[in-house]
Amino acid sequence: MKLSKRTLSKLKNKNKKLKPNKYKKLKREALRGNVKGTLERPRLSVYKSNKHIYAQIIDDSNSKTLLCCSTLDRSIRLNLSTGRTCDASRFMGEKLAELSLEKNITKIIFDRGPYLYHGRVKALADGTRAGGLQF
Repeated sequence: MKLSKRTLSKLKNKNKKLKPNKYKKLKREALRGNVKGTLERPRLSVYKSNKHIYAQIIDDSNSKTLLCCSTLDRSIRLNLSTGRTCDASRFMGEKLAELSLEKNITKIIFDRGPYLYHGRVKALADGTRAGGLQF
């Protein structure tokens, strides 16, 4: 069920029975309709929890995950004290870009999911750009 931004805002404002998780799912599905990854330009999907941030590079045409990286990875965790800062997200983005350049992936489509492009999500995107990936 894909909904437009206008419909989502109506649902959020008028329907008080709509639970936050349901609204988040509808919002994610509405965004996912516009963002599709191919083999030439795979999708960089972001998930963040309170303690860590995770990223995957996905080819949607074959439904395959090409790369994954998180602040739980050993090589990243050794350099950081905690995984919940913007510095950790930026460092992880640089590491993800380094791994993707080894697999000859240079251009990607950024999928921020239900999160705003702010804080840790923006730091991750800036880190991947600094590492050499193009959005």
